[in-house]
Amino acid sequence: MGRPDVGRSDAGPPVKHPWTRYVAVGDSFTEGIGDPDPDREGYHLGWADRVAEELALGGPHFAYANLAVRGKLIEQIRDDQVAPALELKPDLISVCAGGNNVIRPGGDPDQVAATLDTMVQILATTGATIVLFNGPDVRDSAVMGSIRSKVAIFNENVRTVALRHDALVADMWSLRELANPVMWDEDRLHFSPMGHHTIARMVLDTLNVPHELDPIEPRPLPERTWREAYADDVVWARQHLFPWVVRRLRGRSSGDGMNPKRPQAEPLFGGAMPPGTSEEDA
Repeated sequence: MGRPDVGRSDAGPPVKHPWTRYVAVGDSFTEGIGDPDPDREGYHLGWADRVAEELALGGPHFAYANLAVRGKLIEQIRDDQVAPALELKPDLISVCAGGNNVIRPGGDPDQVAATLDTMVQILATTGATIVLFNGPDVRDSAVMGSIRSKVAIFNENVRTVALRHDALVADMWSLRELANPVMWDEDRLHFSPMGHHTIARMVLDTLNVPHELDPIEPRPLPERTWREAYADDVVWARQHLFPWVVRRLRGRSSGDGMNPKRPQAEPLFGGAMPPGTSEEDA
């Protein structure tokens, strides 16, 4: 486990990375919500697909599975995704779980981290390189700014878990580009295509893998009057905030009835990538 010795060689082309089977587990962040694929209805790309595409260029037998499902709490990810991940015999695993717990009122970042530690301990038995994620700095977020201290506590716990199990940490807190509103989806909870692209670059850098994902310089947002900003807030609350609150009150999730979008480890180029299916898209 840990960071392999891969990078650019002074003698010529990039050194190929050592991984052949990558499995991603998590929630909407890893499923790729906010980054819809224009060519496949209901399918979302996201940072994990973007990372997998770059890794697939470095090895002819590379396969990728994505078990993440939107809306899942860390306990659900542990119960539903860890065993299937082990069965796929990965040598690279990304784990991002706990965000949906932390943002909820009363969410305990220490308790969440204890569950994460158990998950990583089990996944580490594969001998795979494991990549964990901390949370972004939400200081400037009108939606999540109030939980910044909880995110910071959780992040320190993630680093402790990583040290215990020789895992890597993809550091979103230090990714200052994410403070730009254009990095976020219109729901203000998920990342936009530009945000997912930026995170994918950071993950590949964390793995020390050369890649062809260039940084994207976002255009400045036009200035808005307070009336325009208020009108946008009203639309956002009606379309995104209220439905989220109603689901919480009813004990429901946006991922209820959904399957992972890519449950089997398959080649990126030429392999089937079936979209997640839903009995009812909550």
